[in-house]
Amino acid sequence: MLKPEIRIGPRHPRLAAWGYELTRRLGEASLAGRGLHKVSGKFAQAKIAEIRARLQRGETIYIAGLACPGTHNTGVALVEVTQKDGPRLIVNNEEERFSGNKHTNEFPQHALDDMRKVLQQMGRDIGDIAAFVTTWDYPALLAMLIRTSLEEAPASLKLLRAPIAPAINLRQMDQVRRLSRKLGRMYGLGEQVPLICMPHHDNHAWYSFTASPFADRSEPVAIAVLDGTGDVGSISLYVVKNGEMQQLYCNESLFDSLGAFYTVVSSSQGGWTWLSSEGRYMGAAAWGDMNRATNPYYARLKAVLQLGPNGTVALNRAMANWYADPGDNPYRQPLIDILGPPLRPDQLWNPDAVLRVEDIEHRPDTKDRLDKAAATQLVFEDAMIHVIDHLLRFTGTDRLVLTGGVALNALGNMRLLEHFDEAWFERAQQRKTRLHMWIPPVPGDPGVPIGAAWLFAHMAGAPRGAPLSHAFYCGLPPAHADISAALRADDVASIPIGYVSTPEGRDAIADLMAFAVAQGGVIAIYQGAAETGPRALGHRSILANPCDPHVRERLNERVKYREAIRPLAPMATLQSARDYFELEDGASDGDYNAYNYMVLTAHSKPEARDKIPAVVHADGTGRIQIVREAHDPLTYAYLKALGRRIGVEMSVNTSFNVAGPIAQTPAQAIDTLRRSKGLDAVLLVADDGTVYAAWHGGERDSGRFTGWYAAWKQARG
Repeated sequence: MLKPEIRIGPRHPRLAAWGYELTRRLGEASLAGRGLHKVSGKFAQAKIAEIRARLQRGETIYIAGLACPGTHNTGVALVEVTQKDGPRLIVNNEEERFSGNKHTNEFPQHALDDMRKVLQQMGRDIGDIAAFVTTWDYPALLAMLIRTSLEEAPASLKLLRAPIAPAINLRQMDQVRRLSRKLGRMYGLGEQVPLICMPHHDNHAWYSFTASPFADRSEPVAIAVLDGTGDVGSISLYVVKNGEMQQLYCNESLFDSLGAFYTVVSSSQGGWTWLSSEGRYMGAAAWGDMNRATNPYYARLKAVLQLGPNGTVALNRAMANWYADPGDNPYRQPLIDILGPPLRPDQLWNPDAVLRVEDIEHRPDTKDRLDKAAATQLVFEDAMIHVIDHLLRFTGTDRLVLTGGVALNALGNMRLLEHFDEAWFERAQQRKTRLHMWIPPVPGDPGVPIGAAWLFAHMAGAPRGAPLSHAFYCGLPPAHADISAALRADDVASIPIGYVSTPEGRDAIADLMAFAVAQGGVIAIYQGAAETGPRALGHRSILANPCDPHVRERLNERVKYREAIRPLAPMATLQSARDYFELEDGASDGDYNAYNYMVLTAHSKPEARDKIPAVVHADGTGRIQIVREAHDPLTYAYLKALGRRIGVEMSVNTSFNVAGPIAQTPAQAIDTLRRSKGLDAVLLVADDGTVYAAWHGGERDSGRFTGWYAAWKQARG
């Protein structure tokens, strides 16, 4: 095999550095005049001192974290802070849940309106918010974009007018300059609402640490932010000692990035757009050759990421071209020789271009495409392990918080736990331990508004707050009146079926759910405030029988309308998860808290594939969610009832959506039912505990749910 050509680092580092410094200085002055202040500046420091004094007087403070237009997943988080208890999350509203535009980078109007409703229900209003903080350091972000555009000039100048990364839309980012005034006019708070710019990776790191089971430890805790990009770089490493966080390293590069590598390859090889491709491609890897010794592409592909000293990762610019043209021409010839030509932007989502495991019998290239997906996953895992290896050696700790968009790769997360075992620690740290790792429920950018507010509260002297026991929620629980209004649709039938406000009523509803699922039903549960982030965890979930070998095909084809490469997740009680999966000791902190959020896969036990085939992926793993009674009484009661019905306290759980964001409002829930042919019923739980069942009405009524409901009532006497 010929030795691959290698070129790392930009062609014009001095020009790029000059452009960065000039843009940052000019940007800080210009944006401050428009109401956006750096956190180290005079305005922010005065605000921190003011909040510190108010907290010390015993006042309750509110801080809003704002994800602004121009970057994906806009929204707002509201945090309540006291000197006694620290920050408490009130809401984390993703704009996509209200607008229906997935990963939206639009102004978060609906999210802000909903936050105001919450404040008003609490007897407060927007004027009670002590500070608005942003999820990006905008002067630094703008400077980083200029630096990146100059690194490979003239070729890279195209980045100034083309999509540069999934997180960034340059045209819409221009709205940030007017944001302070827009908020002021919206809320009648004067000409400008001052905004304080918080560093993106610091936000990721701080809230992920404080929410983790490790926050009260006296020993050091390592934090790795592995991302598509931040406002300075794409890889940032931290250590927390004695309650204070210190940044150890930032790679100061947008394209020396694990996230950019996976996004570009998964899109240009899999046939999906950015932010839709990554999870699908990870699922596809399971059907490919995941053996480094035999995969036909791995040995050559691994040269695209150069693993250097001290845990550094650098893009081989002799193979990749996404540092100059990530959309139209992301490969150089050596990478084309390995993977073939990239799919063009106009081919994405084309049925003839999208990778479908179903085609493996009649399209000869499908097996090769799956092997390329596996090779991509393997190279990605190598880089993750390389970074974490250095971080653990340098800090001498065995506790790791992993966050950033890269931490959504649940398979890679599992590999870290497997790799850093007792043998590794014996060699590297000469002690008997193993890696203990935690990942937040929202490691990607929808969690950063929380982090910005949480970190700002810490800067003002607030205590950390309690570690996280369950997922963050966004918005308000569904009001009875809103559910009733949504159910008045002509094409939907519905009836009230009970209440969950008492243990007896809750158990009855849970048993009905289990009865329907045991009969082969596919039902959705819509209750309480929705979970923030990409995973539904029992508040906006579609449920089915994990023991049914045909349920995966039915869900993918007739309910979710998605590719067969997408796995279904097992939702389980802790005991059932232990019975059928190998839970890693390294995820055991907080009573296996790390398995609560579908951010970790686990290997299934030998009997699992026969017993629960719907939730065991092609590689024998499952992305587990453990449900606790204290956190979600109705879903837990459903799992216990399902155990009595089918012998397993486990359910299929997939998010309650069809080709769009997870349903947020009752109207969206009914629309999701309307668009899903194979969904038998939706159970909607109002804020007063009333439960309604809704199903397809008129000619679309299959009679399945009404038949099960009648049989269930008769059996209960």
